[in-house]
Amino acid sequence: MMNDRTFFGLGRLGTLLLASLVSGCGIMPWIGADRDPTPPTKLVQIVPSASLTPIWSQRVTRGTQGRELDLVPAVVAERIYVADARGRLVALDAGSGRVLWERETGLSFSGGPDVRGDRLVLGTSRGEVVALSTGDGAELWRTQVGSEVLSVPRLTDQDQVIARTLEDSIYGIDATSGEQQWRVHYPAPVLTLRGSSRPVETPFGILVGLSGGKLLNLDPEDGTPLWEVAITRPSGRSELARIADIDADPVVIGTIAFVGSYNGDLAAVDISSGSVLWRRELSAHAGLAANETALFVTDSTDQIWRADPSDGAGRWRQEALLYRRVTAPELVGNLVVVGDFEGYLHLLSQADGRLVGRTRLTSRGAITARPLSVGGRLIVYADDGTLAAFSVGSAADPTERGDSPASLDAGAAATQAPDIMQDTALTEPAETTP
Repeated sequence: MMNDRTFFGLGRLGTLLLASLVSGCGIMPWIGADRDPTPPTKLVQIVPSASLTPIWSQRVTRGTQGRELDLVPAVVAERIYVADARGRLVALDAGSGRVLWERETGLSFSGGPDVRGDRLVLGTSRGEVVALSTGDGAELWRTQVGSEVLSVPRLTDQDQVIARTLEDSIYGIDATSGEQQWRVHYPAPVLTLRGSSRPVETPFGILVGLSGGKLLNLDPEDGTPLWEVAITRPSGRSELARIADIDADPVVIGTIAFVGSYNGDLAAVDISSGSVLWRRELSAHAGLAANETALFVTDSTDQIWRADPSDGAGRWRQEALLYRRVTAPELVGNLVVVGDFEGYLHLLSQADGRLVGRTRLTSRGAITARPLSVGGRLIVYADDGTLAAFSVGSAADPTERGDSPASLDAGAAATQAPDIMQDTALTEPAETTP
């Protein structure tokens, strides 16, 4: 029997998507002005000390068609699966880039894929969750949900698909049959960013970040909220100022979830109880990355931060990529890698935030999907449908490689994180709702 619950939180009834807010950059478009008040920072030339060496690169799909979608590569058992906005699905050999099979489904994919076992799942702009075979892309089942699925549906260890829709409904779906098991709905605020964070499976439940700044932990059995906590409480006189969406995917290390909200805070949450361990003022929605010793964040102005995961104190801030619509960070060895709106990949030192290298994947489109580190290689999928694999190493002498000065663009040294990241730790007790 399917359970259907609606929960009324901080938001109002109804959803009016602020589609003009560009996902990944946090830049409000100017209205009636001659010039962009926040122009992208121009790249400056340096000699790199780290490099990305192409293993293979090819344009395999038509990409996002200029839309803000969560179409990302999925890598399993030396295969890469990618999809585009017009329904093309491709499987490739991860080592060589050779196309193993391709299928034109006719579906308007908007989120995915995720892969587990012999199936992969995607969401569509028409409010569908679809399962297909990893062997040849044949459709296994299709389930209608309430609205556009603008984040990657998750296949869980419990043979279940967890999907979140743009209007803040979360669905539990049987991964074998496609039968809807339960639905939880939280009415969204009047204005939200166009985007939604992906559900995250943990031993304690399913984490979901919502529009309006709430983080939920759901029981996968029936969708019952085990706890919910406000990461950021919407504030301000206008609906625009009150946008506090959690669009960055929660990142889990051990029993701690790190989560960021737009116009709000970066926080650490104990996922066993829902207690907020610390909270720092920092607006973010592109994404986070973390390991046991460091937390990295792309903020809403496209600065890259390193913070201490134990208390959120800032260690460094790199501002040479300001307003370049930078992706969520990915960690590769001792580097941080991000993509930008001009198709560049930027390499930063994890230790001090220096920009130590850059390469351009494509001049035809942005990179909005987080680069993916797999087995020491970097897999990158650009919005124009270009897919590439890179190895990471020390840079050769540019004169020996014959690189042009333009290809050596990098940035500047990072600055010490300002006091806003150092002195605003959470002191009040965490508020949770059982």
